[in-house]
Amino acid sequence: MSSARTGLDNWHRVIEGGSKPEELAAMIHEDAVFHSPVVHTPQRGQAIVVAYLSAAGETLGNDSFEYVRELVDGDNAMLEFTTEMDGIHVNGIDLIRFDDEGKIVDFKVMVRPLKAVNKVLEQMAAQLERMKAG
Repeated sequence: MSSARTGLDNWHRVIEGGSKPEELAAMIHEDAVFHSPVVHTPQRGQAIVVAYLSAAGETLGNDSFEYVRELVDGDNAMLEFTTEMDGIHVNGIDLIRFDDEGKIVDFKVMVRPLKAVNKVLEQMAAQLERMKAG
């Protein structure tokens, strides 16, 4: 089984279980990099990647969230998703690279259309602030 297939099996299990930070941390490499659709600079390190993915799980992972397409090639996977946020249709892609053990080393999110990008920015910023305060 490819490292991406192993990693994706874990990813789906963690997402379906509510994206708990401790479960995310167990599957993310300590030097992982996260590329946000709304933050220009790559975010580096396990703790920050866990924070962003946890916040995404809280904001994007509502009842309408669904992965609609999955492509796997070696240690890379592309997952297309759709969801709705405050009545705005969001279409996006998670592009994930895994290491030999199936841990995430690089995670890039792309979102469309522009109204959706703006809504993701608004809700992710608010969720990250709540996480900092809590």
